[in-house]
Amino acid sequence: MQLDQLLQYVLSGLSTGAIYALIGIGFSIIYNATGIINFAQGEFVMLGGMLTLLFLELLKLPLWLAIPCAVAASTVAGLVFERLAIRPLRQPTPINLVIITIGGSILIRGLAMLAWGKDTHAIPPFSGDEPIALAGATILPQHLWILGITLLIIGVNKFFFYHTISGKAMRACAYNRRAAGLVGIDVRRMVLLSFVISSAMGSVAGIIVAPLTMTAYDVGIMLGLKGFCAAIIGGMSSGIATVVGGVILGVLESLGAGLISSGYKDAIAFIILLLILFIRPQGLFGKADSERV
Repeated sequence: MQLDQLLQYVLSGLSTGAIYALIGIGFSIIYNATGIINFAQGEFVMLGGMLTLLFLELLKLPLWLAIPCAVAASTVAGLVFERLAIRPLRQPTPINLVIITIGGSILIRGLAMLAWGKDTHAIPPFSGDEPIALAGATILPQHLWILGITLLIIGVNKFFFYHTISGKAMRACAYNRRAAGLVGIDVRRMVLLSFVISSAMGSVAGIIVAPLTMTAYDVGIMLGLKGFCAAIIGGMSSGIATVVGGVILGVLESLGAGLISSGYKDAIAFIILLLILFIRPQGLFGKADSERV
């Protein structure tokens, strides 16, 4: 195998891994604040792309305005989901929460199918589709947008959790919800905020990847599961560990698809997940190295 071919696979895997990292951080934020694994996270990824399409085609908004509108609408959907499906529960068990999030995923996906149909839809790239040559490989401008936006969101995420009052309150809830409540932190508000942040991040991931992969009512299933894999690899951390987990998953998936067969692309992610769960269920980086929020 030639070096430029290997570089091509790695570059493709990096952009894919950045998407998985964003989705995985969304999983981790909700898990650390609430103890819930939100299996509806993938549907907010789907909503990001589909709502952008709605604002582009129905309301005829320019792309630069349709994107923030879609993120805002997806964030509202996350807020409504928490208020209607999660908050009313009194002393829920983990299995109840899992069933509710899976049910929410099915409901959102069904509503999206009724609204947009079963066809796949394309969103225009942010800055053209002319490939950029790089050391014998090529990369699309959209890949650069994915990497840049992902790095920006990770930086904002870090600043929020370590340098704002609300972020520090969410970290306190992640470590001990009962103690956080005793010192005056509104735990229910922090839970709501975790859903808001997670749904916003998921929608951004869905928007920036849609010009490459297109979007449809059911794209959130696989993206959500792979984001969950990234979160597991990173030990359910919303820090750099999940980012590394997403990149590892994306690169291995790209290399497997290129060197073995594209038919095994999705299987590779779940093989990695099973190996992690069997060999090191706390994630590759262990509890000591993993930031909870």
